[in-house]
Amino acid sequence: MPAGHGLRSRTRDTFSRPFRKKGYIPLSTYLKTYRIGDYVDIKVNGAVHKGMPHKFYHGRTGRVWNVTKRAIGVEVNKQVRGNIIRKRIHVRVEHVQQSRCNEDFKLRVKKNDQLKAEAKARGEIISTKRQPEGPKPGFMVKGATIETVTPIPYDVVNDLKGGY
Repeated sequence: MPAGHGLRSRTRDTFSRPFRKKGYIPLSTYLKTYRIGDYVDIKVNGAVHKGMPHKFYHGRTGRVWNVTKRAIGVEVNKQVRGNIIRKRIHVRVEHVQQSRCNEDFKLRVKKNDQLKAEAKARGEIISTKRQPEGPKPGFMVKGATIETVTPIPYDVVNDLKGGY
């Protein structure tokens, strides 16, 4: 029989629950708060069939644009031929988790604000721009001795006899 092209075709492993994560869904999944503008990862939970996104969106990151009672609207980029289209889909909260994609950025902003406040207290102006890592500093090798290695001459006649 030929392979089917249904809505959930080829999702045997994609939508399966992880090892030792089967069974009931923890309440913390439902108690999380999502705000408009948050980054979320779409991670389909195969145990919940309602509000399940298409398999294309599994593993994608998007921004929340709408929050409803049981679901959230997520804006995801999708490449269609040569164009990147912003798709708006509604996904139930079971299939979504908070993304960590801009965690480093938020930490850097906090650190830069703190550095700027400290510099302002000292009366200085500092640059918080990221600088590329420059070349490693040079050094002199001390205590190195030069050893000359010469090859042993190869003797064909003695090698054929089996000894040297």
